[in-house]
Amino acid sequence: MNGVIMTGREQCEFFLLRYVPDAVKNEFVNVGLVLLPAAGRAEVRFTRDWSRVKCLDPHADLDVMESLEGDLRRELDKTNVDRDHILRKIQDSFSNTLQPSDYKACLAESAAAEADALAQLYLERGPRRQPRELSGRQAVLGRMRETFERAGVWRIMNKDIKAENYTRRGDPLKIDCGYSPNGSVKMFHALALSSDLNAAKLLAYTFPRLAEGIRKKDGKGAELTAIVEDDLQRDDESISFALDTLAQQAIGVAPLAQMAAIAAQAAREMGIG
Repeated sequence: MNGVIMTGREQCEFFLLRYVPDAVKNEFVNVGLVLLPAAGRAEVRFTRDWSRVKCLDPHADLDVMESLEGDLRRELDKTNVDRDHILRKIQDSFSNTLQPSDYKACLAESAAAEADALAQLYLERGPRRQPRELSGRQAVLGRMRETFERAGVWRIMNKDIKAENYTRRGDPLKIDCGYSPNGSVKMFHALALSSDLNAAKLLAYTFPRLAEGIRKKDGKGAELTAIVEDDLQRDDESISFALDTLAQQAIGVAPLAQMAAIAAQAAREMGIG
């Protein structure tokens, strides 16, 4: 592996996972990224846009590749793991259609944040620039999803729950994820309050109607928790307003720091933990 210069920031290396359906043509699409800090757990990111893979190979098995993300993360989290051996197993499992790139060195103040930034650079469509509020929400959503994946519940949760199924046609809101334990519905939605306060207002406006629709259609009570950034400046008037608006509509608010406990509870309630 390549060496890195010592600085106050964390030493990391990363490699990409490339989908190569035709060894002769050697055309590929970057589908995954693994960042390895000098100390601590590996950070794994996979693309959320598989359209480029389908363009390259219309017969690609996306379900298998999507499931690889959680499998790879669990394997890399094991102590004393032979990471090179895992990569060889991946190549063998996909008949060499999934190949790791060479290692690259980088420095990062936060391994998770650096992995998010590198994933945006290498895995998503470019070179369009994401609005700040979108990238902020996507960062929160990515962390939320990752924690649920680590708990083993993401695959069996409902995702992108359409509010219009319970409110009225044309309602644009989609709740990120949820599950239904003991005759109730628990939902979770990522917000970036430091950069997009309007999303909180939309959520607060829609949730009472959504909860009522779930009660009438499914006969279940509904709970909604907004997952937000850590270290919010709660004394900021705008953020305080957003938090009060959510609270007034009985929407819970939890920072990312509480996600491990939330995911563990979900696993227990879904019979996994």
